[in-house]
Amino acid sequence: MIKKILFIIAKMMVVLPDSVFLSLIYRLKTGRVLHLKNPQRMSEKIQHYKAYYRDEKMLPCTDKYLVRDVVKQRLRTDRYLNELYQVCDNAEEINFDKLPSQFVIKTTDGGSGNNIFVCKDKSNIDIPSIIKEVNSWRNKKLYVISREWAYRGAKQSRIVVEKFLEDKSNSDGSINDYKFLCFDGKFRYLWVDTGRYSNFKRGWWDENLKPIKVRDNRPIMDPPIALPENINEMIKLSEKLSSGFPHARIDWYNIGGKIIFGEITFYSWSGYSVFDPDSFDFEMGKYFNINYK
Repeated sequence: MIKKILFIIAKMMVVLPDSVFLSLIYRLKTGRVLHLKNPQRMSEKIQHYKAYYRDEKMLPCTDKYLVRDVVKQRLRTDRYLNELYQVCDNAEEINFDKLPSQFVIKTTDGGSGNNIFVCKDKSNIDIPSIIKEVNSWRNKKLYVISREWAYRGAKQSRIVVEKFLEDKSNSDGSINDYKFLCFDGKFRYLWVDTGRYSNFKRGWWDENLKPIKVRDNRPIMDPPIALPENINEMIKLSEKLSSGFPHARIDWYNIGGKIIFGEITFYSWSGYSVFDPDSFDFEMGKYFNINYK
């Protein structure tokens, strides 16, 4: 309900300049005044990033289909990409007959876990309802409610259908989500989400892979999980993909040692997360260089 209200408010405020819009939403979501002229917090610098940083290389990175070429070009291999079944202009074009029993449908411009349909058993789905729902996603423009510039120039979103991933070593079959926060191509922080289907937890690590106690809007992971043996490879890959950007977050899955690319994003939490301790917001912000060239 809150998301719907914010979406309506955002549409009403579409005529406002980015700086005014972001200041208002930041105050609503965090309870704080946004300092755009001299930002110190990570959350403030993400707002600055939205309002002032412009790089055409960001655009394909935020498209869930085009980013596949970015990954292949930067890593010189496609071995880290999840299997792609279909890419369509609209939901009516999805060929459900050719899909396996399990699959995932996404729009190419979805973010924050939105615009995703997970099918675990094709025999139990209502295809007309799915088509209607997926097409409804394409009418929602992320830029309108977030002012995330990298989505502003996006063409009409398309639909991708990918392989459903699961990790049977986890009790609920969910896959751990590894998110590497990089600044100027250098890895600084890792957060990991676990138990997305049953007992969601989030853990944080610093650049030395030492667990740190940080809480945002998710239950804290205590004790922290053991990181994959090939975590250093994931770091190197993240640094390659984030190179050339003041800040980028690179997401991966790791199933039995197999590394699978998730996404590249530039605006974690859309810059509205509140941390405990509050000092962590400033700590991350120290690495975020906003003296854009």
